[in-house]
Amino acid sequence: MGGDNAPRSVLRGATIAKRRYPDLEFLIFGDEARLAPMMKRMIRLRRSSTIVHTPDVVSADEKAATALRSGRNSSMRKAIDAVRSGEAAGVVSAGNTGALMAMAKVVLKTVPGIDRPAMASFFPTMRGETAMLDLGANIECSADNLVQFAMMGETFARTVLGSLRPTVGLLNVGSEEVKGHEELREAHAILKESSLAYRGFVEGDDIAAGTVDVVVADGFSGNVALKTAEGTAKLVNEFVRQTFKSSLLAAIGYLFARRALIKLRARVDPRRYNGATFLGLNGIVVKCHGGSDALGFATGVGVARDMIRNGFIDRMVQEFHEPVASEAGRSRTATESNTVLGMGAQAVSSS
Repeated sequence: MGGDNAPRSVLRGATIAKRRYPDLEFLIFGDEARLAPMMKRMIRLRRSSTIVHTPDVVSADEKAATALRSGRNSSMRKAIDAVRSGEAAGVVSAGNTGALMAMAKVVLKTVPGIDRPAMASFFPTMRGETAMLDLGANIECSADNLVQFAMMGETFARTVLGSLRPTVGLLNVGSEEVKGHEELREAHAILKESSLAYRGFVEGDDIAAGTVDVVVADGFSGNVALKTAEGTAKLVNEFVRQTFKSSLLAAIGYLFARRALIKLRARVDPRRYNGATFLGLNGIVVKCHGGSDALGFATGVGVARDMIRNGFIDRMVQEFHEPVASEAGRSRTATESNTVLGMGAQAVSSS
């Protein structure tokens, strides 16, 4: 029930995802009186879905603390509960980001060895795609947080992007080792001694260049970079549109360039990169943009499916049992975990 275009965009997006991935089944949480009539004509979706009626909805402007206290019967909370109980293998939502993060952290907990979850997604680059985290969940980060983000991002790139040995970089104001604040320099020293394919500091222009497969940043810097990239893409698109409307010759030129422009538009279409993931939780949680249309929501479902099919949670638990060398020469390991999310359901909850 979350998102600007819900629930129609969620249902249509789930239909597209079902067409792409026939193995998926859905638990759809929300107001049954609204959902059931919409699904009458969605035969493919109706046959592979179960509506779970939930009376409450978390609003877009509701504070996370309020949602935690009063949202136990909301579509968002019930969908997350289904992941915890093993009824579903992952949850996809376009609803309130802060509430989703808070509820997921309280209900699912973090993987042992991880202090804070991080928001991750991927960007189109000149070399393919690059994963980036954190995108806004943690404004201030310690060196340990950044090291954990690097490990999570490396696993994410292997699972979702298919990189065999992803390279990792720390976002900084320069590539020199003396630059950046103390936490960045300390994380840099730790990562240099780690088993990751660490390439050192990277700058903002390295993101689009695809210099590394994983860019690690604190949530403040990562969110600024994300919003800047989104704004730049819209600006360039508007400039191109205005240019081809500027004269008759330009309009004629558009007719010759139309096919190439369609390919370009598809390459940078933000709907293809929709679906930020909360890494570090003991369960798959994917957050779609609030303004997602059906295609964007289907992309988010695809991200969740890839993580489920490739055993992302199991990989995370295994990664955090591996020691990472610290600056002082000691090793860091995760504590033993006796609970791992079951992946057998192959279901995705939609809120």
